[in-house]
Amino acid sequence: MSSVFFKYGIQSILMQELDLFKEQISSASSKKIIITTHHKPDADALGSSLALAGYLKKKNHQVTVVSPSDYPSFLHWMEGNDEVVNFEDPEKEKEARNLIAQAEMIFCLDFSNLGRLQGMEQVVRDAKAYKVNIDHHQDPEDFADFSFCSPKAAATCELLYDLIVKVGDRELIDKDIAECLYSGIMTDTGGFRHPNTTKNVHLVTAELIELGADNSKIARLIYDTYSVNRLKFLGFALTRRLTILPELNTAYFGVSKKDLRKYQSQTGDTEGLVNYALSLDGIKIAALFTERKDGVKISFRSSEDVAVNKFAATFFNGGGHKNASGGISKLSLEETINRFEKLVKENKHILFNQLELIDEKNQ
Repeated sequence: MSSVFFKYGIQSILMQELDLFKEQISSASSKKIIITTHHKPDADALGSSLALAGYLKKKNHQVTVVSPSDYPSFLHWMEGNDEVVNFEDPEKEKEARNLIAQAEMIFCLDFSNLGRLQGMEQVVRDAKAYKVNIDHHQDPEDFADFSFCSPKAAATCELLYDLIVKVGDRELIDKDIAECLYSGIMTDTGGFRHPNTTKNVHLVTAELIELGADNSKIARLIYDTYSVNRLKFLGFALTRRLTILPELNTAYFGVSKKDLRKYQSQTGDTEGLVNYALSLDGIKIAALFTERKDGVKISFRSSEDVAVNKFAATFFNGGGHKNASGGISKLSLEETINRFEKLVKENKHILFNQLELIDEKNQ
């Protein structure tokens, strides 16, 4: 499939390809459009999806956001949330399948591989619609007709803002759209603390504030809206589930299904937990192991000089960004953690010096 990957930050944009894309989203003819994102959407995934939906509706299109799963309740304030169709909701799956099959365009946001859709993957892959991919992850799959992708961008919301501006529609960004976009950039930069907080990030967020985004309100809604159970779970995790390995400059949380049940954990309740481990003085690698019914979900974080994406890809069927990645393990929680400790110990000097990892298969 023919895809166009723009070199983010370089001015030599292929204007012919951009013009073809502009024709696809022209207000001249209304299209049936589906917007989707990765399984268990975060603020960047949902924010970019709802912002794009609001923008395309202004261009006279019939737009539906179809999420592959549910997502955290602290994101429900975003404009358009009430109209999102959850593919995993038994009462909505048939509707979602029909919408995808009938779509003339499908926008795939904040993921680089259709496998990130999980149960929705084949439905989207089989769809005959014109596909668009907007994303900031590495190693993109070539599945789209038009791609606006770059791992140099801090967030998909940053890319989406720039794309809207490039097609000449900045004036269509209202307060609701601006707040969705700001949310994704704020969270994917760790509240503007991560190394991916570039000059362009600050320029874009300044523009979004000018367009109406209430930065203080957004931070409060996302970071300071805890349920009682979530706050109790955080206290429990910090006191009972945090392991520190100072000799390895590593710290991690191991959370079991029993722990999640005890605190009636909801989607999003473990969000940000791994960052507490990374915040410890001297810690360069942090991980969160969460036991789920389909395996152990792993979140990795690292300091600026350590790349955990290669570690996640090599050993845990994952990947992502240099300092923020994920993975999965089919071993038990205890076995997964033991393997992690062993691998970090064996690869410590390699991880910290950006050399080639020692693959278990080659030992």
